[in-house]
Amino acid sequence: MDLKVLNLAGWFFSVCLFFSCSSSSQKGEFLSVHPDNPHYFMFRGKPVILTGSTEHYGAVLNLDFDYVKYFDELAARGLNVTRTFSGIYVEPKGAFGIRGNTLAPDSGRFICPWARSNEPGYAAGGNKFDLDSWDPEYFNRLKDFVAEAAKRDIVVELDLFSNFYDTLQWKLSPLHYSNNVNGTPKVTDHREVLSLKHPELLEIQEMMVRKIVEELRDFGNLYYEICNEPYFGDTLALRQWEDHMTRIVVDAEKDMEPRHLISHNVANLKKKVSQPREGVSVYNFHYAAPPVAVGMNYHLDFPIGDNETGFNGTDDETYRKEAWNFILAGGALFNHLDYSFTVGAEDGTFAVQKDQPGGGGRALRDQLGILAGFMKQLDFIDMKPVPDGVARIIGQEKVSVRGLLDDRRTMVFYLDGNETPGTSALLEINLPAGSHRFTWVNTTTGGQTVNEIRGHKGGWLMLNSPLYMTDIALRIN
Repeated sequence: MDLKVLNLAGWFFSVCLFFSCSSSSQKGEFLSVHPDNPHYFMFRGKPVILTGSTEHYGAVLNLDFDYVKYFDELAARGLNVTRTFSGIYVEPKGAFGIRGNTLAPDSGRFICPWARSNEPGYAAGGNKFDLDSWDPEYFNRLKDFVAEAAKRDIVVELDLFSNFYDTLQWKLSPLHYSNNVNGTPKVTDHREVLSLKHPELLEIQEMMVRKIVEELRDFGNLYYEICNEPYFGDTLALRQWEDHMTRIVVDAEKDMEPRHLISHNVANLKKKVSQPREGVSVYNFHYAAPPVAVGMNYHLDFPIGDNETGFNGTDDETYRKEAWNFILAGGALFNHLDYSFTVGAEDGTFAVQKDQPGGGGRALRDQLGILAGFMKQLDFIDMKPVPDGVARIIGQEKVSVRGLLDDRRTMVFYLDGNETPGTSALLEINLPAGSHRFTWVNTTTGGQTVNEIRGHKGGWLMLNSPLYMTDIALRIN
């Protein structure tokens, strides 16, 4: 081999090594399923549990929303996930009784993947849309949104679609025949929009998905949820359409490495998924309390999430308990729907009224941050839900206990309830022989009480908790 060939071979090897290392490094930056415990995530090379308190999904499509201020607030509370909608779905003012709804932009302030035409007449103000033209301003805003989240180690769940619950939402979509200049089919039944019944609409949806996936290909702090709540209406048609759209995302990323995770929103409350769905790596539920959704689906060996809360009052306690119960049952993601984020109050200072469909505010975000910090102190990748026969509450039937443990006998427990608020609870735990350190954590303030027991001979040990009001956590080392 002459010198020129040798130098060329060396150059080729260096280039291959560079791209191999770059690809490997980039892969480590992407959100993924953790290789050692698929019930959890890995992000930027570290195990992670996603905990968030999200505005009502309009941060990108509402031009008046300052998402930088919003992300600063999430990061300041120790939260690391947000959820947002693509813009194919938008809501009218007053929908669901939400005040300051970010999914209901002011007239002319709605932006989506498609550019405006020169023809007036969009139902919520401004010109109609041209579905043959992408809007560069939208994609710049979308990418900047994900980039600003990435600066703060925040993961973005991008919902590509949402169920059209009734005609009101459908009549505001750019795909509705009255809102564009392209002569889309005159579909009057909103239940047929997200289905395989109308090939022309389906093709437009497919093109939108491929465009978004291409634009966001290099962002690692991202996963896609195909559709928000695809279980209202013709559920069979919706699930068939959802499977089809999942295949579109998979196909759009077939030449990309690494690839993004894909989520299916399974159900409200709970539902058993008998087996993993093709292309799907995250299974999300709404209002998942009690947290049986985790136990029913632990066999899937994928992360299980609770990515929307609400419709259960506005009290912080309700959603704090939902979060602790879900994560301590083995969940990988909890994302509260926080109505205190509005245009003009992107720092989450909007006062949530009692007639709102859910809660929110800084106090609750601080409490969710306590949960996030609690889990960060654990090697939770080595942990699994505590089986029966390990822990039990004595004398209080309305107090529940659940937790996680690992092979090294690190245990964490969450006690939900107190029949006499302000008193203690008796917790009996079956512990191995040895010395044990007990750290009780106040889930509202983050305050800790620590004590130790040395020379335990093994077997059941009764612990008297500190005084607490409604719930308390415990870490045992």
